[in-house]
Amino acid sequence: MTAQLSDEQNHFPGLSRIGALLADPGRAAMLWALMDGSARPAGELTMVAGLSPSAASAHLARLTEGGLLTVEVRGRHRYFRIASPDIAASIEALANVAQVSAPLRMTPRPARTVPVDMRYARTCYDHMAGELSVQLFERMLSHDLLTLHGNTLDATTKGAAQLARWGIDVTGQRSRRRRFACTCPDWSERRPHLGGALGAALLDTWSTHGWVERTERPRILRITPAGHQHFNEFLTN
Repeated sequence: MTAQLSDEQNHFPGLSRIGALLADPGRAAMLWALMDGSARPAGELTMVAGLSPSAASAHLARLTEGGLLTVEVRGRHRYFRIASPDIAASIEALANVAQVSAPLRMTPRPARTVPVDMRYARTCYDHMAGELSVQLFERMLSHDLLTLHGNTLDATTKGAAQLARWGIDVTGQRSRRRRFACTCPDWSERRPHLGGALGAALLDTWSTHGWVERTERPRILRITPAGHQHFNEFLTN
């Protein structure tokens, strides 16, 4: 048994360590509070998790040492954020798995009970998620703007032209160290939306155009009238 466990640890280095970090409800609450891509002070995360300051400090230290969070020092305060987009995408994927694999004695909350504004458009770390994002992604696939192989995506020539009209340099995005584009499970729609560098670039450029706005409510995005007009044209033409 010991030899078998040792073999599993050798084949899956770090997997049990990451699982242990995510297993604590307080740490999970802190991570979820940071899924809007923000950097938050320790005191705020302490209140979110409902922990004592000393317990919260210990949990934040573990998450930072484990590579899930990074810390920024601003004067006398320390701000924490999720360490990378890949980690944020993994957390979103695990949240999706947790919903669909809940014990039978528990009744998962139907997607329709998710607040309408959060379901329609929200952030998933640094890219857009929700009903609209899923619709836009599916339109890009059906109109051959993107090609999908497994969960890896690339832009077609036609897609690169459309992205250029939105102000995105596909060559520049491909040259980044981050994955160019990938699918990301959407927990409210149970279908994937677009993640990776391209997903982040789209949210940035749509925000620059004034089609999407961040709100005071964490993670929730507002689609402006100009945005509704543009996205409706894209989805129906």
